[in-house]
Amino acid sequence: MRRCPYCKVGTEGDLVKCPLCQSKLTGEAQAPCYPEFEAQKKQSVFYKIQLAVVWGLLIVGIGLDFMVGLRIPGFPDLHWGLLWAMWLFGFEFGIMRQFKPGTGSAGKVFMLGLITLALWCVTAHCFGFMDVTLDIVIPSALAATITANFVLALVDKNGNSMSYLLSGFLLGVVPSLIVFFISYKMPLAWAICLMVSLGLFAGSIIFKGRAVAEELKRRFHV
Repeated sequence: MRRCPYCKVGTEGDLVKCPLCQSKLTGEAQAPCYPEFEAQKKQSVFYKIQLAVVWGLLIVGIGLDFMVGLRIPGFPDLHWGLLWAMWLFGFEFGIMRQFKPGTGSAGKVFMLGLITLALWCVTAHCFGFMDVTLDIVIPSALAATITANFVLALVDKNGNSMSYLLSGFLLGVVPSLIVFFISYKMPLAWAICLMVSLGLFAGSIIFKGRAVAEELKRRFHV
């Protein structure tokens, strides 16, 4: 057993420093008290590698834009390095959400979809293809996200069907109705997005209705 020369306490396992004062322990180490998780080690290594790559790409992009003065043909006044940094930070935030414990798949898909659409809208505004983005890209991306949530709801075994239903409803029905009431018309892509949202919402109720009812009872204590 290892002991702390200052706190006068003994510690089991293979700790190197005292958990109370952080001083170096003396004595012989014992077998580890807790098992090592190889999956967490691999995730940690992967996260550090991708973080180093992201920072490298960020430094190179900012340097080429502001120090070298490299410009995109046709856009001489556009500081593309800022857009580059914006996408890299968005990517890094998405990676952090994937590693964050306690976050369900529905929440991850929902947040990742919103971040990607926000970054795309800023990029579209800078490059001048906002109309195509609003009429085609955004509803198509929302329909794809809703479909992914529907698949996740069918395979989910943790009783979180309600989060998939709500995220699908918010991503499909709500924005489609907002577009309709603002412009008094609904482009084809938005109409398809609305139909996909309603259809998969009904499908989720049909296939997961009992799970949704049990989840409502559990959440509202009824």
